[in-house]
Amino acid sequence: MTRLCEGRVAIVTGAGRGIGREHALLLAQHGAKVVVNDLGGSADGEGSDATPAQQTVADIIAMGGQACVNTDNVADFLGAKRMIDQAIDTYGTLDIVINNAGILRDRVLVNMMEAEWDAVIAVHLKGTFGPSRHAATYWRNKSKEIGGPVHGRIINTSSVSGIYGNTGQTNYGAAKAGIAAFTVIAARELKRYGITVNAVAPVAQTRMTEGLRELTEAEKEARHPRRVSPPIIWMASLEAGDFTGRIVEAGGDLLAIAEGWHRGPTAEPIADPSKLGPTMMDLQKRARMNAGMNGKDLD
Repeated sequence: MTRLCEGRVAIVTGAGRGIGREHALLLAQHGAKVVVNDLGGSADGEGSDATPAQQTVADIIAMGGQACVNTDNVADFLGAKRMIDQAIDTYGTLDIVINNAGILRDRVLVNMMEAEWDAVIAVHLKGTFGPSRHAATYWRNKSKEIGGPVHGRIINTSSVSGIYGNTGQTNYGAAKAGIAAFTVIAARELKRYGITVNAVAPVAQTRMTEGLRELTEAEKEARHPRRVSPPIIWMASLEAGDFTGRIVEAGGDLLAIAEGWHRGPTAEPIADPSKLGPTMMDLQKRARMNAGMNGKDLD
């Protein structure tokens, strides 16, 4: 097997279970040294337990790899800095950051509480910002020192809920859409240092989604978290130096680039306020036509 990440140092957040664990295991199989971050809380973010992260590290060491445990909270800005410092202090450098940690607190908008909004935004969106920001600062300084590219990799975790929307997840979807925008902008800013920034929108059945749908055994296998990781490993490798600013839907039998916002139908400029009604009606008509072609409902 070609080892795509031989000798590289990676951090994976939320790596005690599910998709993050599969990322960490496969990175180790491909020769990376892995900092396994996981606070060990419940699916809604309550509590803490080092056991999941410790188990992932034990499994990596059992296969002959190198890994260490980190239990910092990704939503804590200083905790994110400690995570980056731990990788550098332990293994001498840092090459890859995979922001995967997440929680769910689903509720329709009219019933959502402020705490449910804040918790999800903090873990997903701030939990992507913190590790990325501290890693980017380290890589920028290193790039200036060596006078060239550092080949750093940031891989974030978005979601189809953020890209396309999903009822009952205004908090989660807003965070995941924010991560997609964060990814595109950070990719533009960091390219000069030889850093790529991409995101994955996983198609998988995890403990956060297991109560949302009933799956057959064949469907469960098709949606196993391990099927999300292979394209992530490639994005983390030196081979992917020209691949940046992309949101990739991955898992099951799907591997696709998710397209961002595009300008839709246009109407004549509103120079005369009296034309506002007809102009907006024209836009509404075109939007409904487009929605019909895309199988969507605007009502």
